[in-house]
Amino acid sequence: MIKAFFQSLFSRRSAAEENDISDMRASLQRHQRIFRSSHGYGYFDWDLKKQKMDWSGGYWKYLGYTDEDVEVISMSSNYFDYVHPEDVSRMQEAIWKLFKAHTLMGEVTYRVRKKNGGYIWTEIRADATRDDQGWVTFVSGIAFDVTKQKQMQQALQLSEERHARILQSSNDGIWEWVLDQDGFHYSSRCWEHLGYTENHEAIAQGVDHMAAWRKRMHPDDLQQFDRILAQHIRKQGPFDVEYRIRGKGDRWFWVRARGQMVFNEKGEPVRMSGSNMDITELKEAEERVIKAKEDAEKASQAKSEFLSSMSHELRTPLNAILGYSQILAMDESLAPVQRDHVAEITRAGDILSRLIKDCLDLARIEAGHLNLIYKTLSPCELIQRCLGMVQNLAAKRNISLVFYPGNFASVSITADQTRLEQVLLNLITNAVKYNRDRGRVNIACAIEADTYFRILVQDTGKGIPQEKQSQIFQPFNRLGEENSKTEGSGVGLVITQRLVQQMGGRIDFSSQEGVGSRFWIDIPLRQEALVSTPVVGQPPEAPEPASNELEIGGRRRILYVEDSPSNQRLMEHLLARFPQLELQLAGDALKGLFYARTEHPDLIIMDINLPGMDGFEALEVLQSDLATAHIPVIALSANAMSHDIEKGLKAGFVSYLTKPLEFGLLIEVFNRVLK
Repeated sequence: MIKAFFQSLFSRRSAAEENDISDMRASLQRHQRIFRSSHGYGYFDWDLKKQKMDWSGGYWKYLGYTDEDVEVISMSSNYFDYVHPEDVSRMQEAIWKLFKAHTLMGEVTYRVRKKNGGYIWTEIRADATRDDQGWVTFVSGIAFDVTKQKQMQQALQLSEERHARILQSSNDGIWEWVLDQDGFHYSSRCWEHLGYTENHEAIAQGVDHMAAWRKRMHPDDLQQFDRILAQHIRKQGPFDVEYRIRGKGDRWFWVRARGQMVFNEKGEPVRMSGSNMDITELKEAEERVIKAKEDAEKASQAKSEFLSSMSHELRTPLNAILGYSQILAMDESLAPVQRDHVAEITRAGDILSRLIKDCLDLARIEAGHLNLIYKTLSPCELIQRCLGMVQNLAAKRNISLVFYPGNFASVSITADQTRLEQVLLNLITNAVKYNRDRGRVNIACAIEADTYFRILVQDTGKGIPQEKQSQIFQPFNRLGEENSKTEGSGVGLVITQRLVQQMGGRIDFSSQEGVGSRFWIDIPLRQEALVSTPVVGQPPEAPEPASNELEIGGRRRILYVEDSPSNQRLMEHLLARFPQLELQLAGDALKGLFYARTEHPDLIIMDINLPGMDGFEALEVLQSDLATAHIPVIALSANAMSHDIEKGLKAGFVSYLTKPLEFGLLIEVFNRVLK
């Protein structure tokens, strides 16, 4: 078909044409001599009458063909067999245009098959020779390999398409400023961020797009935008700024703009390109998170205030219950049955007091207000100390407490001693409480993966049912023991878990019904990264319970400032057994200050929640008066939150005792302060 195509085009030649052919051949021979050794270039002269192409140069040899192959290729009807099928029609169209247009063929790029397979991209530049009637007689030109250029072009196109897809998927808008061009260019996506199209009437009002954009920016953010841009132009930082901008419907949108300035050799800015990211949803989510955080903080504050109030209101009557039970317990005239009644009252009061303390501890931990003081300590010594505290409880039921220190007696760890002791007491006490009579509690130690010090507490109790084991660390869940004789609140294990986790450790357990339970904690061996900090809300370590014996010689006068008549009577009864102590009562702070100045007591016991002037204000007045500044003042209050204790000690109280009052602690303070 291709051969017929060329035969139909050129079927006649004239004598003049023959002369032209002869001259052209001579010219081509000269070119062949010049370019015979050229690599990858081919020079051709296409004789349309003979339907043959004469080639010179190294083009076909470059493609792997021999001279015999070129003889076949040079026939016009065969040449297109070596052109990529997808490019044949384009080549024919270019030839038709050359024949018709009486102009240069220009540049035509197509693929040519190599002998050993594959294709190279070839570019042809050609011109036509015509006879007197305008018929094309020869087409002459050059063909050369442009594969590398084509590959680079394709790679660039792929890169541009890839970047376009990325930008499209990222939803970012593009903008650019060029010094020698007028104004800014914004992609349509920039306006789409604001709810517009690029040609929306609200935008396209004949003004510069940058001016229109700046006009919509929030005035509070425009100054920051200009400042960051100026710093970037002075090469003092990146251009990365977030700002609000008014969009369609007067809605405010958030945009994050980032860009890079290009400078010329003189250091002058000549071009700046960048992107706009719509961060409205992110900002709105951030605002929701901030609001939720504020709401949570308000709720936490309300919770803390409620717990503080609840603690105060519960501790005030408990002070009377446990205080008078202590007085009764010291009465040697009571019959045995009466002493049992007093013991029951004291036991119930202690349970309620521990429940209040546990609830406050849990609230502090959950609110993140429980900081830790780390120190180097011996875990084995701490275990021995805790076993001593639990020994009496275990002895009542003939339960053996056995500790296997192994080779770890000399091992040291870094932890908060008070809180680790609280954890161990909870675990060992539970192992005793939920054990069988004449049972056994084993405590052992181990090193886990050279990282943790493990303390294992194992009992021989009835175990935990499999279906209830997932509830073991739920607050106020006693796993069906609510109606048993075993005391508890269901909070201790939760507090234990949170304390271990806050110290960077782990806690876990296993249990088998009828066999017993195993609880273990892993405390990090090294805590170099943890820095001891002043504790906010951490109560001081409670002193060891002291005896009720007053070690004071001579007479001492004590002023008790307390507005509750019940608490006044309780203090009178408590101190009545010590003839060397003289007690004076004041129902409010003003009377207390008057008695302090006029009676000069040796010690003042001050309530905090007093009518009119509270205990802190009264203490400040006492400290500022030379007549009373030397008198030690003890705080005795139902405000028992950790921050209350810290505040009191910082204010200058020599001691801060909480209600319900433990009589032995009061006597210990008397011995320390008055001695």
